Amino acid sequence: MKVVNSLKTVKKRHKDCRIVRRRGRVYVINKTNPRYKARQG
Repeated sequence: MKVVNSLKTVKKRHKDCRIVRRRGRVYVINKTNPRYKARQG
């Protein structure tokens, strides 16, 4: 999992990426290809 400043650029890397908020942190998760996981905050 990467910690990034801009989640918008991470979301563009793959079409299945979606942004999720959990416990005050924002995550990008991808069910089909889990190596695109990232978090911010």
